[in-house]
Amino acid sequence: MREASSEPDEGDVREAGRLSANAVDCLPDGALAVKLAKARREGRPLRVKLGIDPTAPDIHLGHAVVLRKLRAFQDGGHKVVLIVGDYTARVGDPSGRSTLRPMLSGEQIEKNAATFQEQALKILDEDGERLEVRRNSEWLDMEMAQLLELARTTTAAQLLERDDFAKRWEAEQPISMLELMYPLLQGYDSVAVEADVELGGTDQKFNLLLGRDIQRAYGQPEQAIMTLPILAGTDGKQKMSKSLGNQIGIVEEPHEVYGKLMSVPDELIGDYSRLLLDREVDPTLSPRDAKRALAKDVVAWLDSPAASSHGEAYFDRVFVERSAPEHLEEARFSAGDGTVHLPALLAEVFGMSRSEARRTIDQGGVALEDDALRAGEHDVAADRLDGAVIRVGKRRFRRLRAR
Repeated sequence: MREASSEPDEGDVREAGRLSANAVDCLPDGALAVKLAKARREGRPLRVKLGIDPTAPDIHLGHAVVLRKLRAFQDGGHKVVLIVGDYTARVGDPSGRSTLRPMLSGEQIEKNAATFQEQALKILDEDGERLEVRRNSEWLDMEMAQLLELARTTTAAQLLERDDFAKRWEAEQPISMLELMYPLLQGYDSVAVEADVELGGTDQKFNLLLGRDIQRAYGQPEQAIMTLPILAGTDGKQKMSKSLGNQIGIVEEPHEVYGKLMSVPDELIGDYSRLLLDREVDPTLSPRDAKRALAKDVVAWLDSPAASSHGEAYFDRVFVERSAPEHLEEARFSAGDGTVHLPALLAEVFGMSRSEARRTIDQGGVALEDDALRAGEHDVAADRLDGAVIRVGKRRFRRLRAR
């Protein structure tokens, strides 16, 4: 469907430029300014869509990049449509994958979906005039006739043009029908919510563009699309992901966020500052001071200035002064027969699995006071633990007390 002519004025062009700051793609060229002009003349806000599949329980700073851009649209008076992909999570987004994603249980998806929505509201404005939260099970649990109608909108050749599918096809690796359906289902989300604009990471470009084709097939105006850079994790190599262990969760303790940001490679300071704080790094600062400024301001944004100061003090005490934090959370344990099985205790206190706890001990990652435990030192006398400070990794401490 052709849209009525909506020639943008200078204000629309400036607004489009402001909203697209830090974006990698804003397509088609000039489309966002046209959308702004049309919405202004119709006296309505833009409907700006983001879909997130709840395949993990927590939101990290990688998600925050696109959520901050959504907030910029909200602050400009537009309406964000946050789609929690409780249905598409059953399929699994194949973006950047060389194998089929494992299936999640309905119970796990529902638990993750609730957490995602709650955490996203740390960044988004929850004013009902500017936010609409939907779950795509509302429309994707469709009848067969509807599914066949959707399948007719796209050819197999179109789907196999997608980079990750093309590479797997060339390598004669299997591509499931389920994965081929995923871009169609994501595109239909745009039809269901009548999106004017859709946001996503650069790995979503194919899906976002296909959404335009599907909207056109259903007689809707085609959305403008915007892709944002993918934030590298704390390893500085791969994209931030909980499965890779390089994430910084937005609801982690302030001192954890501060400490992890201080561990980010120097070459990423500019990307983190630009994408999380909308600013360039002060060229007069050393990398260490620039990282401190980044860590303080990110923690203040996610939590509060007081939490930021606490995070900095904690970091200095633990990593500069090499001391345990002043105020330690206590953990109670049962002395039992006088010997405590540490993997079980660590699992209970730090929320890790027993197998992970054993590996951490064996790799020298657990210390009592200042003494690292030896490989295989899994059972410890209760009187040695009572009153002692236990450290897991570099940042997690508890003072142990016998019950």
